[in-house]
Amino acid sequence: MIIFNYFLVCLIFGTTFLAIKIGVDASAPPFLSASLRFMVAGLLIFLWMAWRKKASFSLLISKEMLLTGMGLTFGTFSTLYWGEQFVSSGVAAVLSAAGPLMVLVLQMLMARQKPTSHSVLGCIIGFIGVTLMIMPSITISASVWFFLGSIAIVIGQLSFSWGAIYSKRVTKRFPDVSPIAFNAAQMFNGGVLLLLLSVCTEQWHMESLLSASSLGSLLYLIVIGSMLGHSLFYWLVDKTTPVFASTWLYVSPLVALSIGVMLYGEALTWVTVVGAVTVIVGTFLVNYDNLKQLIQKPSTRLVSLQDG
Repeated sequence: MIIFNYFLVCLIFGTTFLAIKIGVDASAPPFLSASLRFMVAGLLIFLWMAWRKKASFSLLISKEMLLTGMGLTFGTFSTLYWGEQFVSSGVAAVLSAAGPLMVLVLQMLMARQKPTSHSVLGCIIGFIGVTLMIMPSITISASVWFFLGSIAIVIGQLSFSWGAIYSKRVTKRFPDVSPIAFNAAQMFNGGVLLLLLSVCTEQWHMESLLSASSLGSLLYLIVIGSMLGHSLFYWLVDKTTPVFASTWLYVSPLVALSIGVMLYGEALTWVTVVGAVTVIVGTFLVNYDNLKQLIQKPSTRLVSLQDG
């Protein structure tokens, strides 16, 4: 059951990038789409947890959840949804997998943590991979929007990294709160911020939002991507370790690249393939020491730098 659910998580998280791409290609307002996804999913999951008496409504309106949602959901997905207007779903997935590299950099700068040699090497390799992914747009003037979209997604990972570091501190303040309720609360808060951004920057054309492609994308992301995917992720964390559950990072980008080519006709060059493999290798090296401990001490609970 654990192996089945693990591969299901990899498949779900790998397909969400294409679902986002289908929605924005259908001219659905990107910030509004992201807002509806996380507000609805976060609220439904939180209400379910509250009904089971595993969450208090005071958590939903706490300052900590607002700041966590600002980093993990608002900053990460506002840039991802905007960037996927110009970047293929596969490239977006690979660039998003660079999140742990950003966490390492921020930990070095903010917490002054001394990185291991594997982490430094992984960080260097990962940034080379990101450069390879973006390189084609530098040589083709018509691809300036591809370049800007790629940069936006990478900047979004900086937001995710800050949110991940901050959320680790917050969970210590709420030791009795379920991780599922915690994630639901931050998703809802991030969704509210995305709605405010949409109100200030977008024109809402309901015919675009209500098209079959837009609605299908939104429903898939709410039910499968956010509610089922994140619930299964935290189930894996509970049954195994956070580090094992987070190894979806090495599988899902390859899933996203493959289904983008096969189901959506996205272009795939050898430079993209090399860049993707390089980013994944770098991400693996950044987490090498944690993965090594996981293999040597499978019962030990380790702290994850990526929560999906």
